[in-house]
This record gives sequence, structure tokens and C-alpha cells, in this order.
Amino acid sequence: MNRLHIAIFQPPMHGNGLDRVVLNLAKAFVEFGFCVDLVTPEISKYQKQATQGYPSQIRNIRLLDVSITKPIFLEKVIKLSQYLKEVRPDILLANNDYVGVANLAKSISNSPTKLVHGVHINVSQYFSKLSGIRATIRPFLLKHSYCKADGIIAVSQGVAKDLAQLINIPTEKIQVIYNPVVTPDLLLKANESLEHLWFAPSEPPVILGAGRLFHQKDFVTLIKAFAKVRQKQNCRLIIIGEWSPYKFELDTLINELNLGDDVDFPGYVHNPYAYMAHASLFVMSSKYEGFGNVLVEAMAVGTPVVSTDCESGPAEILDQGRYGKLVPVGDSDALASAILKTIEHSIDAKILQERAQKFSQEKIARQYLDYFEILSK
Repeated sequence: MNRLHIAIFQPPMHGNGLDRVVLNLAKAFVEFGFCVDLVTPEISKYQKQATQGYPSQIRNIRLLDVSITKPIFLEKVIKLSQYLKEVRPDILLANNDYVGVANLAKSISNSPTKLVHGVHINVSQYFSKLSGIRATIRPFLLKHSYCKADGIIAVSQGVAKDLAQLINIPTEKIQVIYNPVVTPDLLLKANESLEHLWFAPSEPPVILGAGRLFHQKDFVTLIKAFAKVRQKQNCRLIIIGEWSPYKFELDTLINELNLGDDVDFPGYVHNPYAYMAHASLFVMSSKYEGFGNVLVEAMAVGTPVVSTDCESGPAEILDQGRYGKLVPVGDSDALASAILKTIEHSIDAKILQERAQKFSQEKIARQYLDYFEILSK
């Protein structure tokens, strides 16, 4: 295999799921002997900290100056085209809605770089949330960009099928590669101690949810389901993740259901894996996802999972329910029933951990590199 120079272009990093995926890939690529550039409009504090101690073959490339007078979109295109013309990486992997900038920059630069678009979201769901002029322009630009790419990687079969129908191309032209979720670092952090009082040996079982507090995660349905579970099973609910105004809606619901003493929102936590390892059950209640990293993370530490059967990813991760129960989106009765059944009869931790290895950093990075190698010939 040739030692490719790989550039990854995406928004500034702030620690979300896509950022962790990119960092996991970058580190694995370097460990396999490749050079990697992380190309972002600006280098965030998170990105600096996250890449500290990484091998020197990973470079942080900042495109934009602190003071910008030109339109930001145009400036991104100009700066990225200059980078492509000067550095000429073998592969440019552009993620989500940065594909439009990457497509224009490559055209201007006349670089031989192969352009690969990474699709980490259900694009139809994304388009449905747009409004105003963005609802017209953004879909047009993205569809055009995807059609012009040298390669497309989707993070699940569901995402690939949705995109193929949307831009009218055969599904076979889209390479499905799952996310690189399970890392040695994750497994180490899962073994760290946790001081939350609810995880003491004598305390009731803890159900865990995780994610930024947005409507997409549908924690309303999870809380309603938890209220029904509490009628039959003594347990508690912890939801970890960055707060937002949506929390006020959740707090109101919790008070209405008299759950105040049994639901906790610690906010953003530096080590979610320790919470997952200590929880009795992990629940994902999302309305939609691109993949569902948190399900794999929980399985990797041996914790049973329940998920909504949302677009896209959970059914593929759980093999149509073989490794965890799937319920309809927004159905709190079905979710409560699945939670109770899983608490009573959970899948063996070793079986879950073995399944999670399908999504290991090393295995997934190899699949990316094999695909890049084919494109670069």
C-alpha cells in the first residue's frame, strides 16, 4: 500500500461525535504510517488539546485569519484551493456540509487530489430542518457537490440509501464504512473511578442517556418512558450532555411527573465512558441519527442497550435487535416495556463487547485506507 498524504477538511472541532470520529481516524492513519492534515477554518481550543501528544505526522492546518473582511464562504474556498495547490495531498476527505467548499476549491486549484465526501448525517432529515433561502440553496449545492466527488463514504447503509435516492445515483457508488468508535483510550477511561453517589453499590439501578440537550435526541420520550418504568422498577435516570434551552422543557416535564429526585443532568462530562460502564442500562431515544456512536460506546464497556429504530444506524449496530431492543421513535410505552425487559433479562456483556469490536478504530481505519488506495490508483 502506498503511503498516502491524507487531508481531512471539516468545521472547527468542539468535541462532538464527528470530531471524535475524525480524531480517531487521524490517529489510526498515522499509526499505519500515513501523513494527515486536519484542515479547519480555525483551530479550536478543543482541537489543540485533543491533538496534544499526537504523533508529529498529524498537522493542524488553519485556513482563516482572525480578522476576515471577505465573505467567509468565499475565503474558505480561496484558502483551501491555495492549500490544495501548494500541498497537493493524495486524498481530501470533506465531511458533511463542507463538501461544497471542498468541491469548488478543488476545481479552482486544478489539483490531482482525490476528493472524498464523508456523509455522517441523514441528508433528507438535515434538509427538512432548513428554512428560508438556505432550504433552496443548500440542497442544490450539496447535491451538485456529491455528484462531482471522486468518492463518497456513508456511515451507515441507511444514510447511503437515503443519499442515493436524494441525488439519484446507484447505492453501489457509495461506500459504506461505519464509524471508528472503539479505541484503547475508551476502554481505559471506562475503568476510571466515578464519584456520582447514585453509582454506589447499595443504590438502585441507573438508566443512562447521553447527548447534547436538543430535540433530535428526544429526551422527552425517554423521561416519559422512565416515569412508566418507575411504577414497576425502582431505578434512576441520568442524562449526560451539554445543556441547552431545551433543558427547561425537560425540567418542566420532570416536575409534572414528580421525578425530581430520580433524574439528574450532570451536564457535559469529560469521561462519559465511566458513566456508561457503571450504568445498568443505556438508552438512546433519538428521532434520527447518522450512525449512533453512543450505542457502540455503551456496548464496548459491556452495558446493555435499548434504542429507537430511527434513521439511520441503530438497526445496523444492533443487527435488527439481536444485540439490543429496538422500538418505534417517540413511543414511550414501547420504550418503557423494552427497558423493563432488558433490566430483567440483559444480554451477556462479553457478547456486546465482541459486537462492538466490529466498530474498532483499527478495523474501520483499514477500511478507509483500502478505499483511498483504490481511488488513488
